[in-house]
Amino acid sequence: MRIPKPLRNTSFVVGAVISLVVILCAVFAPYVATHGVEQMDMRNRFAGPSVNHWLGTDNFGRDLWSRTVFGARVSLTIAVISVFCSTLIGTVVGLVAGYFGGWVDQVLMRITDIFLGFPAIVLALAIVAVLGPGVLNVSIAIIVVAWTEYARVVRSTTLVLREQNYVQAARALGASPARILFREILPNALGPIIVLASLGLGTAIIAESALSFLGFGLPPPTPTWGWTLSYGTKFMRDAPWLSIIAGAAIMITVLGFNLLGDGLRDILDPRQLSRGEAKAGKAK
Repeated sequence: MRIPKPLRNTSFVVGAVISLVVILCAVFAPYVATHGVEQMDMRNRFAGPSVNHWLGTDNFGRDLWSRTVFGARVSLTIAVISVFCSTLIGTVVGLVAGYFGGWVDQVLMRITDIFLGFPAIVLALAIVAVLGPGVLNVSIAIIVVAWTEYARVVRSTTLVLREQNYVQAARALGASPARILFREILPNALGPIIVLASLGLGTAIIAESALSFLGFGLPPPTPTWGWTLSYGTKFMRDAPWLSIIAGAAIMITVLGFNLLGDGLRDILDPRQLSRGEAKAGKAK
């Protein structure tokens, strides 16, 4: 039996498994967690990993496994919101700039360059400082610094696709620009967009964790990986597992999404497809 192409890609399979496990833990956090996320047990402060507390406890005796699982829900919620909106904004800007060109392209790309001119973390910190903490505000901060990458990638793809014969034929038949953009060009540009979005999930998780680590993310007692990593550094001698567990959760999740993105890039890359077909032809 022939194995489907995606299952032959190690990066895709490993990344998909890791991502799926993290997503399932986040979605079913109330059922996966073994303790209440705010349940304190001061007699077991800084308890190490045990049967009762799989990953140990923090300085208030709260179960780290439960807080890590709910932290996944917070991080993924912000990541999904920010990546979805960044993809939407960047795709529209890139499509319009690449298709129309001229002064439209110049104006949109100069606006994009202005946003790219600011250091991403500094701009995100400034936005959260003005808007205040919260899931929505942190998501807005990440969106503002992330949409530019999608815009530039989609623009470069659109510049190539707009010269293809099927686009020229649709234009000759009198199709409107909106129809050409969303019926002819966008479907053929989805490959790079999907790959960039999957990689963007990992980037968004790092950004949210960085903001929380610096004290600009969601305020305690909300369980976030960045905040756990931050206050865990104060207790590195007594309870090093606080920071280690939070850092490992961030690393494994980001690794999963990055491997997934790399696998999708290989699967959706037409050059890889052409090489595979050529090898199959030679084998025959």
